[in-house]
Amino acid sequence: MTTALVIISVLLVITIVIAVSFYRKAYELRTDLTGAVMSRTEISNFLSRFASGINCEDGLDGALHSSACYVCEQVEAGSVAIYGLNDRKLTALGVCGEYPLFSGKAGESRQKLLEDLRIEVITAGEGFLGKVAESRHGELVPLASVDERFTEYPSCSTLGSVMAVPMLKEGIVYGVICAVDNRMLTGKPFSNAQFTRLKSLAAQVLMVQQLVQVYGEISRRERIDQELAFVRQFQNSLLPPASVTLGDFSVCARTASAKEVNGDFYDMVKIDGNRLLVMVGDACGKGMPACILASMTRSFARAMAAQFTTLSKFLRDVNANLNRDSDADRFITMGCCLIDKRGGLIEFGRAGHTDMVMHVHNHLRRLSPRGTALGMLPDEDAEFDTICLAVDHDTSIMLFSDGLSEALNYERTEFGTERLANAFHVACDHRDTPEEIIDDVMAAVHEFEYEQNDDQTMLLIRRS
Repeated sequence: MTTALVIISVLLVITIVIAVSFYRKAYELRTDLTGAVMSRTEISNFLSRFASGINCEDGLDGALHSSACYVCEQVEAGSVAIYGLNDRKLTALGVCGEYPLFSGKAGESRQKLLEDLRIEVITAGEGFLGKVAESRHGELVPLASVDERFTEYPSCSTLGSVMAVPMLKEGIVYGVICAVDNRMLTGKPFSNAQFTRLKSLAAQVLMVQQLVQVYGEISRRERIDQELAFVRQFQNSLLPPASVTLGDFSVCARTASAKEVNGDFYDMVKIDGNRLLVMVGDACGKGMPACILASMTRSFARAMAAQFTTLSKFLRDVNANLNRDSDADRFITMGCCLIDKRGGLIEFGRAGHTDMVMHVHNHLRRLSPRGTALGMLPDEDAEFDTICLAVDHDTSIMLFSDGLSEALNYERTEFGTERLANAFHVACDHRDTPEEIIDDVMAAVHEFEYEQNDDQTMLLIRRS
């Protein structure tokens, strides 16, 4: 019986231990689950405040104001300010309540208060908040009115309890949250529980701050896209008709930009009843700077064409204006032909531009008179030669920007002027209209290149 009692007792103890362990595990699981649910609920609430804050009239600022108010409610503070840290400088991002830690007067509107706070940039390591950011440790001050670190503030005598915590992620400080209780009559400082609560909320505030940054970047890009779309539409509206005729000459042009806006341009300007000036330009660089330079050149060219005398003088006048009004490192190349239907004459001049390629009697000719890029040299140093020739019937002439000849394939090999001239030759042999010839040449380039990396323009003159 004694042995049996011992065995039963041992079994009973083991059962009790197992039961206690089971209930402890169950309690821990229930606690973890409750904590997870609470955490998920808090994050959901925080994101809801973030969304409603963005939708308010304050926009992105509203999201951080809402976050400050949420923190203020959760820690039962009188006021809260959220600071972002960038380049060792703390700047206020959001505020709730009559926040007193600044040099201005309390009681101002939230917008004015935030403006005042943003003026007072705090350097990491300086002052109470700067040292919290520098040390990466939060601090709880029971009564700030008797703490010498707060004497710089006009309302220091009425300050109650203050607590501040850094917003940390992977050891990096992204900002500081500061809560102030200026209700001194209660005589109750922030508790350790409130301080712990503020620490736990810091991660959620940081999440909102980073969401605001992402949202702001998206909004900024959308604004830029809208502005570029307007510029592109305006630029396209300035282009002349894609094709014109003058006697038995036909002129057709096509341009395709590599970016949102185009640094190439073409133009066709009627000098008088017998002469037509056609131009192809290619500004250095890409994007908006090239677009602006191309637009400037087109404007100068049209102004100079109104008082046209000779092609050489025309190029000199455009160069002088660009050299005077553009930066030293900005230039544009241009090829231009003056078509005179009387006698079928064409005068060609170029300013640092690609060659003119002629298809005549089933042969190719390339012409390249001397000329410096426009805007590079002052008038006294710039020289522009021109070539005048009689154009036979069934002759095609190609002007182009280097975006076509310098197109790259996957092996980083250029299409090259020879391939471009050969494609032009084949198209002239098999096509009848300038539009069809341009389509074939540009299709050959696009088939070769893996990606368009420069603006591409082609202008074709054909005498039928």
